[in-house]
This record gives sequence, structure tokens and C-alpha cells, in this order.
Amino acid sequence: MDSGRDDARLSERERRILDEIEHALRDDEPLERSLRSMRGHWRVPGVRLPSAVVALLCAATVLLLVLAVATEAPALLWAFAAVWVLTAVSLLRAALGWAGRRLGRHSD
Repeated sequence: MDSGRDDARLSERERRILDEIEHALRDDEPLERSLRSMRGHWRVPGVRLPSAVVALLCAATVLLLVLAVATEAPALLWAFAAVWVLTAVSLLRAALGWAGRRLGRHSD
């Protein structure tokens, strides 16, 4: 089994065929337009929460966790679980947005 390293070499004929394919793809204007229009569509659609709201969700999550552990109340535990999910999703969306801006993939 291969250990992640590819030692395969292309023959001269295979390299020439590959060059021809790459050249044809570079010259395909409709394909280029289509690929250009697809950039930035990897983001998850939906409502973005302001940073202050995400910060409040983080604080509420920590507070509910501490209270749930201290009191062992099932209602607080369920409230923590619900707020934690919202917080995790919000933080994930914020991280994806940050990564998209960092990589230069901002919406047009």
C-alpha cells in the first residue's frame, strides 16, 4: 500500500496528452466564466449574527455550564445544551467567514 507518496512517473506521451488537455481547458472561455461564477459559493447561507451577539452567546454558554454543574438542575443542563449548539454554529459560521475573507473569497 502506498504511504502517501506517489512515485509514479508519466511517459513522454502521457505528458504531451496532459499538456494538450490543460491547454484546451485554459482556452475554454465558457468553462472559465462558469468557474469564476462559482467562487465564494461554498459559504453556508443564512443570517449572520453580529459579533456582540456571538460574544453574549459565549458568555451565556459558560454561565449556564457553571450553573448546571453547580446545581445539577436538568432544566439548566438542557438550556446549556441548547445555547451551546447555537454558540457552536455561530462560531463556526464566524470562522468560515473569517477564513473566506482571509483567502480572498468575499461576496461580490
